[in-house]
Amino acid sequence: MNSSSFSPWAPVAIRLIVGFGFMQHGFAKLGRGADSFAGILDALHVPFPLFMAWATIAVEILGGLCVLLGAFVALASVPMIVVLLVAIFTVHLPNGFSSIKLMAVDVAGAHFGQPGYECDLLYVAGIVALVLGGSGYASIDGWRRQRRVPVGVPS
Repeated sequence: MNSSSFSPWAPVAIRLIVGFGFMQHGFAKLGRGADSFAGILDALHVPFPLFMAWATIAVEILGGLCVLLGAFVALASVPMIVVLLVAIFTVHLPNGFSSIKLMAVDVAGAHFGQPGYECDLLYVAGIVALVLGGSGYASIDGWRRQRRVPVGVPS
C-alpha cells in the first residue's frame, strides 16, 4: 500500500475543515443576529450592510455545506473567496500576516491581539486546491462526474 492509493482521499480533509469552518462562522453570525453583523459592516463602511450581512451568512453556511459535501465546489468557491478577500481588505490587512499575536500571559491566561490575514489565505488556498484538484472521494461532484462518463469509455 503506497501513499498514492490514498491520494483521492486527501481532498476530504480539506473539505471537512474548510466546509465546517465556513459553516461555523456563518452560524456564529446568525446566532448573534444578522442585525449585529450588519452593524459591524456599517462601521466598516460596507455598502448595504444588512443585505451584505445576510449575503455573507448565506455564503458561509451554504458555501460551507457545498464544500463539506463536495458539491458544486467550483461554483461555490467564487462567493466564498470574495467573502474572504473582503475580510482581508476590510478587517485583517492592517493587523499583518500572523493570525496569532500573543500580547501577554498572566494569571487569567494568554491574551491575544487582533488576528491578521493568515487564516483567510489558508481558506483561500484550501478552496483553490479543491477547485483545481477536485473534491476527491465521497463527494457529490465526484459522483456527478462518474455518472456523466458512459460505461466502457476511459475517463
